[in-house]
Amino acid sequence: MSDDLFKVVVNHEEQYSIWPAHRQPPAGWDEEGTVGPRQDCLDHIERVWVDMRPLSLRNRMDEPR
Repeated sequence: MSDDLFKVVVNHEEQYSIWPAHRQPPAGWDEEGTVGPRQDCLDHIERVWVDMRPLSLRNRMDEPR
């Protein structure tokens, strides 16, 4: 049943989340391409999401002082 499927979504800050596959992603989020059972999507995020800080925070932390 499609209600049991999720998709991985990503925002402009390179943060990942999961969303029900049958629904459009929320505003500001795009489909990443992975669709499957909830745990499969969470496992995928764990493999690809190396730095959980938002992109803007990573950029600010990398700026020279």
